Amino acid sequence: MAIKMMITERAEHHVDLAALQHTAAVDRPAQRTISSDWRERLPVLTGNAFHLRELRTSDAASLFAMLTTEEVARFISPPPTTVEGFGKFIDWTHRRRAEGRHVCFAVVPDGHDAAVGIIQFHTLDDGFAVAEWGFALGSAYWGTGLFADAARLVLDFAFDSVRVQRMEARAVSINGRGNGALRKMGAVQEATLRQSFSKGLRRYDQYLWSILPNDWRRAKATWGERRLSIH
Repeated sequence: MAIKMMITERAEHHVDLAALQHTAAVDRPAQRTISSDWRERLPVLTGNAFHLRELRTSDAASLFAMLTTEEVARFISPPPTTVEGFGKFIDWTHRRRAEGRHVCFAVVPDGHDAAVGIIQFHTLDDGFAVAEWGFALGSAYWGTGLFADAARLVLDFAFDSVRVQRMEARAVSINGRGNGALRKMGAVQEATLRQSFSKGLRRYDQYLWSILPNDWRRAKATWGERRLSIH
């Protein structure tokens, strides 16, 4: 089941380019040893009729077209408003990945060259033991199963390669599809964050979810193992 939102819906995580540049400048580098060379370059994760890869500058126009529509932007923090803004966001993700602070995969269906969405997660501490994830997907791909398949690959990568020990997500309480998908992934709803997300003149409650490695292993066992191809 696809989630029609960026799971990371915290207002302070909107793509304010000046703030992003400031954050990148002051954040301390990760201090925890991570068993992967993903800081140099993200691997390609291959799923069923799609793959996940590092964002490219050439994805900017496609992401602008896919992620700025009213239905997609409804429950996410404001995306960039121009193709150039998405290009700067892509450059920022590369810098943050090199710092060991952020992972952002482009979602690319077979037969496509450009991204139709993103799945990303960033560290909440100095060593990526605790992370927060989110994603946005073009509405043409809602309900296709693309999100669920892509999210499984990303969670495998986060827990097995980056060694995340706790993955958090925040979802607006009225987003039933998004919250349902998190539950199916094995996430546990821990709290209600009252009036924590604003959109226009309205404020919404959010649910705080977490997934631990054991939660993820139990969830996968209910589906049966799926082959993960990384190259």
